[in-house]
Formats: sequence, structure tokens, C-alpha cells
Amino acid sequence: MNDSVNYEIHGEVVLITLDRPKANAIDVKTSYELGEAFIRFRDDYNLRAAVITGAGDRFFCGGWDLKAASEGEAIDADFGPGGFAGLTELWDLNKPVIAAVNGLAVGGGFELALAADLIIASTSAEFFVPEATLGLIPDSGGVLRLPRRLPKPVAMDMLMTGRRMGVEEAKHYGLVNRSCDQDDLINDALEWAHQISNSAPLSLAAIKSVMRSTEMMGLEEAYELMRSGKIEAYHKMLNSEDAKEGPIAFSEKRSPEWKGQ
Repeated sequence: MNDSVNYEIHGEVVLITLDRPKANAIDVKTSYELGEAFIRFRDDYNLRAAVITGAGDRFFCGGWDLKAASEGEAIDADFGPGGFAGLTELWDLNKPVIAAVNGLAVGGGFELALAADLIIASTSAEFFVPEATLGLIPDSGGVLRLPRRLPKPVAMDMLMTGRRMGVEEAKHYGLVNRSCDQDDLINDALEWAHQISNSAPLSLAAIKSVMRSTEMMGLEEAYELMRSGKIEAYHKMLNSEDAKEGPIAFSEKRSPEWKGQ
């Protein structure tokens, strides 16, 4: 697709691979390329789920390209649509994204994984945000998402010390959903994405939209918003042909034929 981003379609699933040796680090140009890839996925009616991974077996993503920074690229530069790495601020993406973490997820690379909906990791993967040790903070989602995904003291430890978290600890806290051997990672991630894509696309969109809209609310307030008709994806799902097709297919003991409308 672009110099540093590969875009491979596998039926209803797309595999997006960040391929920028040696560390799959992200500069402004690469961030724009990733943004274009995620928007292409968002806007393709035929695609139901995406997998984001890194090339090689050492780095998922080394985060912000510090070489580019040392050569003058500003930390507050415009990283393009979707924010840093194309996904961290792509708020209108209502399709599921799986991060297949094949190695080190460092700084902005960890933030890219956190912006995905689900994470599968190789057993050798590690996650860390070293920004505080460099005079910065992980402001592409790390400082915001980590305390919502981990117990606050654990998140504070990682944010303030830059310590590494291995896969088993990440699974213990629910940060990583699944792990597997490196050789199985991409096939397992694609298989998982295909399994997800069997669900109704409007249901998947409604799940993401409702969760995003209500995650900081109390339960009663969240119910009120969900039932108000103000969450478009939820309202669209309720009134869709697919919402009728599902129960009919179940009663007829056949697979549903989703139309996405």
C-alpha cells in the first residue's frame, strides 16, 4: 500500500502490517500511512475486522521515531487522520481491530496496541512506556488508557518508571486477551478476526459505539443514554433488517445472511 504499511485483504478481514526496519518506529509520514490504512478499512463495506501487526519478530512497534525527533520532527506535529499511528484518535471507527503484538510494544507502539479493541500477543512480547525517562509522557493514549485498563497503582508504576510488562502479567490483568507462539500469531489473529466477522456488522458497530459513549458513566446514566436514541449506531442496529434476520435464521437452523442494513 505504502512505503511502510502493507495492506492485505483476507476475505472479510484486512491484515495491516507496519514494516519499517529496524524497530517499526513511526514518524509523521508513517503515521499518515497508517491513518490512510485504517480509514480505508473503515470505509470499505466488505471488510468486517482488521488485524494490526509489525513486521519481523522483535518489534511490534518501537513507538515515535526518536531519530526523526532528533532531526527536528516536533512532538506536537500533525500525525494525520486518526492521530498518532492512525488509530489512537480515530473515534468514528466502529469496526473491531485486533492488535497482534509480535514483539516489543514500546511507547507509542504500546499506545497503538491499547487503541485496538483486542490484543493477542506472542509469548515473547513486552509492553512498556518509557516516555517519563525521556522527559516526556505517553500522550497518545498511554496516560489516558492505561489507568482504565489496569489497576491504577500498576498503571502508575509503568507510567512513572517505564518498567516492562510481560505477556503473562498482561494476561493476568486482562490487558492481553490471548497469547500464542510467535509462529502461530498471524494465523491465530486472522482466525479470531474471521470468527468475529461472523457476527452482524451493525451489532459490532453498536457494541463499540455504546461502550465508547458510556464508559465513563454510571450504570443508570449509561442506560438512559443508550435508550435515548442519541447513539446512532445502536438505533440503526435496532431498526435494521439484520436484527430481523438473526432470529429468523436461528429458528430456521441456518447461518444468517448479514446485509449490514
